[in-house]
Amino acid sequence: MTTITTHEAKTHLSRYLAEVEKGKEFVIARGKTAVAMLVPIKPEVEKPRPKVGDIKGEPFEFPDSAFAPLTDEELKEWGL
Repeated sequence: MTTITTHEAKTHLSRYLAEVEKGKEFVIARGKTAVAMLVPIKPEVEKPRPKVGDIKGEPFEFPDSAFAPLTDEELKEWGL
């Protein structure tokens, strides 16, 4: 890893960015104190979107009780 000064970084930023794109890393120092790193960004891997109708996990089966009519008490709770 190469250490450069803030002045070098400002003056030759385009050159350093081209090197970073190739995988090189730089430490930017103010005087003798390292203050930052110039490193390549790892590209985000896009996950393919599932197609409509694709099942992503285990299929879910609704219990028969899910389709049963509501009781009178349940209807009252819903204000129906």
